[in-house]
Amino acid sequence: MFFHHARRASFSFSVSIAGNVPSSRGLGSSVTLRLGVLHALNALAGNRVDPLSLFQLCAQLEGHADNAAPAVFGGFTVVRDQIVQRFDVSELLSFVLLIPDFEIKTAGARRILPSRIKRSAAVENCANACAITAAFVSGHYHNLRGAFADYLHQPYRRKLIPFLPRVIAAAEKAGALGAFLSGSGSTICAITLQDRNKVAAAMKRSEGSTPFRTIITAADNNGARIKHQTSSVRHPHGSPL
Repeated sequence: MFFHHARRASFSFSVSIAGNVPSSRGLGSSVTLRLGVLHALNALAGNRVDPLSLFQLCAQLEGHADNAAPAVFGGFTVVRDQIVQRFDVSELLSFVLLIPDFEIKTAGARRILPSRIKRSAAVENCANACAITAAFVSGHYHNLRGAFADYLHQPYRRKLIPFLPRVIAAAEKAGALGAFLSGSGSTICAITLQDRNKVAAAMKRSEGSTPFRTIITAADNNGARIKHQTSSVRHPHGSPL
């Protein structure tokens, strides 16, 4: 797909991948891999593909434009039909991740969802999605409180993550603006403006006996980028591609 889009002759390449994004935890490991390879190929081919086109390629490969957009552009993104609106996220906002020591495959997590939902549940979730978007765009993060209640997937995925409700409750009681299942899980994410260590400790205490680890991080507003480039691909006779 990349060579076709870049209108470049294909060339052989090898990839070595090392990173800190756990797989099958709802943290975007698949988009990390795909976008990393696309950026590497683009650098080797002379950076002929612009970021928007890289996003479109990544979204096609990933099957989720809402996964690809923040990975490409950073910040808080809203995607509709591959139209991206992007906003910076304050460094004051912390994301506390509780990452259980077990994987959840997206396909399996989808199979347990009902084929029909109540109108009231859809209305409530739409209202919450709008409230979350408005809070991030305006920077009025205190308005996130109460907006992460979910009626479409979390109640059903409790079968896979039975400690989800008590971890969310513990995080909010410790001062988090809200907490939720990250993607299809198994990671639980809390967002807070204060006492991030207190929130992390509360989440740990409430989780129970399942092995896990916690990460406290912040949003990245830069998006994916090449950290170090040493060479470009060349024809056998030495001229750059």
